[in-house]
Amino acid sequence: LGVGIGFGLQRITSNFISGFILVLDRSIKPGDVITVGANDAKFGWVQELRARYVVVRDRDGVERLIPNENLITSEVVNWSYSDTNTRVRIPVQISYDDDPEQAMALLLEAAKASPRILADPVPAARMLDFADSGIQLELRIWISDPENGIGNVRTEVNLAIWRLFKTAGITIPYPQRDLHLKAVPALRTVVEDATAAAEDPD
Repeated sequence: LGVGIGFGLQRITSNFISGFILVLDRSIKPGDVITVGANDAKFGWVQELRARYVVVRDRDGVERLIPNENLITSEVVNWSYSDTNTRVRIPVQISYDDDPEQAMALLLEAAKASPRILADPVPAARMLDFADSGIQLELRIWISDPENGIGNVRTEVNLAIWRLFKTAGITIPYPQRDLHLKAVPALRTVVEDATAAAEDPD
């Protein structure tokens, strides 16, 4: 029992000290947009800094109480630490039959879909790879208000890309594989014998 109480007090003390450190260095403060942890990362907006925990509100409106110790010992990405400008990457594939230069020009046109997308830094379209099913492109845009959400900007831009590509006749491919069958000599002989037997009335 004593060991359990001692361990519990140790965690409480650690959270108090961690909270004190966070207040002093101001690495995390109310209003910041953060991601906590590498695996099963938690994304949200910092609402409050308390003595033992930080209140983080996620995209679903759920408020998570994250122990201060976790913010000291885990990997934390502060999207608004010194500069709120955040780059958003939007990948898209096109068919090998389509013109990548035309598609990249349309991606830049789609970057005008949301007023939240910054003109400086300017949006950029890149051709990244020759993938199995098509040519891999990527649109890179910047926003200055990640606290207002990133997924909604992606949605606006993706819808604009889809409309522009559809109008221009550019195809977004689906995964596909070419299957080549080689005849097996023994199997061919069996099939030929069976066919001959079926055709022979005797």
